[in-house]
Amino acid sequence: MENHGFPWLSVLIFSPLAATGVLLLLRGERAQRWWALLFTTAAFVASLQICFGFDNRTAAFQFAEHHVWIAPWRIHYTVGIDGISLWLVLLTTLVMPLCVLASWKYIQTRVKEFLAALLLMETAMLGVFCALDFVLFFVFWEAMLIPMALIIGIWGGPRKVYAALKFFVYTMAGSVFLLVAMIALFLEAGTFHIPDLMGRPYGANFQFWVFLAFFISFAIKVPMFPFHTWLPAAHVEAPTAGSVLLASILLKMGGYGFVRFSLPITPYAAHLFAPAVQWLSVAAILYGGLTALAQTDMKRLVAYSSVAHMGFVTLGVFTFTMHGLEGAMLQMINHGVTTGALFICVGLLYERLHTREMNAAAGLGKFMPVFITAFGVFALSSMAFPGTNSFVGEFLVLTAAFKSVPAVAIAAVPGVVLAAAYLLRLLQRVAWGGTQNPDHTGIKDLELREVATLAPLLVFVFWLGLQPGPFMDVMRASLLHLMQQVQSGAAL
Repeated sequence: MENHGFPWLSVLIFSPLAATGVLLLLRGERAQRWWALLFTTAAFVASLQICFGFDNRTAAFQFAEHHVWIAPWRIHYTVGIDGISLWLVLLTTLVMPLCVLASWKYIQTRVKEFLAALLLMETAMLGVFCALDFVLFFVFWEAMLIPMALIIGIWGGPRKVYAALKFFVYTMAGSVFLLVAMIALFLEAGTFHIPDLMGRPYGANFQFWVFLAFFISFAIKVPMFPFHTWLPAAHVEAPTAGSVLLASILLKMGGYGFVRFSLPITPYAAHLFAPAVQWLSVAAILYGGLTALAQTDMKRLVAYSSVAHMGFVTLGVFTFTMHGLEGAMLQMINHGVTTGALFICVGLLYERLHTREMNAAAGLGKFMPVFITAFGVFALSSMAFPGTNSFVGEFLVLTAAFKSVPAVAIAAVPGVVLAAAYLLRLLQRVAWGGTQNPDHTGIKDLELREVATLAPLLVFVFWLGLQPGPFMDVMRASLLHLMQQVQSGAAL
């Protein structure tokens, strides 16, 4: 691990807690909204300092901090980032101010409490991606459940309590398996230090059970088929910012868990279970696509598309190839950008129409040309149109799959066609509609705040799509080191 002197990561992780304290002292919703926006924007700018100071030539954890926390149990406060976690940290800080902007008019009750929940979520999410002690990781992993459940359960739709409870029960159940794996690893290795747990020669039987515990926990978070049933309800009932956080960040924690823990800690078991995970990924791709195709609720359609897109992530991870891992990591970032943007777009329509039904939004392109242009770009990106960000990730994943598991790759290809079908259907309906569209003459196009919310995501759609090299360069050294750990531990 490499220490850079100033505790950048600790400041980044815990400053939202300090910002929450200031927020609670402010009076007036306008001041509270502006404070949350200014702070989250400042946090994003601060995270860029970490990006500029990052050395992509090494696989070592950088900006590391190590302090004794609970000495008798050998628990430490240890944080650091590598090429795998850096972009997820930056994605988190990028999305947070956009969530504040997307909630500017959407949230009208208990504004202070809502913004406080967002800031607490930021601390927990950043902590998950930076923690290098398993107990510290688990604390942050659990901490994010409470504010997220509150965001859904208080500011959500008509079935918000049901959705919040389902989200909490499912993810809490997965956390139990993660806790069991963590304790087993400590008893076996005598440490909670994550880098020390990687690459150890664990026995085949031990790896088998630890991998299963990891798999259940991370598969629920992704969510993989058939552990996905909590996701549509949570997405549909959550406010716009809650849906964005779920899609852009929380689902990535499952993929991050597979890459950070399952592969380097249990490589033999990962290879053993790989065929099953690959076919479950294909099932997610096809099931998500077919179910999305049947939806008339725009938010539910985007929610089921997440199941399909995250199927490409898990498929890429379990090809155990460099192209597959690069594609999976890129696809996590791409999904965070594109699907988060689609949820914001659906939220903007809901604010105007007070419904998410596709037929009610038919023919809006004539009245909202700026919106429909941005919406069209995000829809094309989600279907992996060449030149957009998702194309690069899906291309790498399918290339790796065709080289290593051709039958699985062939089975996954219809998912690409399904994505084009349901997204083009959505885009055609909203942009043009039919011969008898609803009267939208009173609907206004995007205002400056809404354009500012979507503009950064539009930039990343084309930046990642046309120039993915710099993003992949940052990840390469860490992924190569991960490949070495997986290959050396695959044979017992």
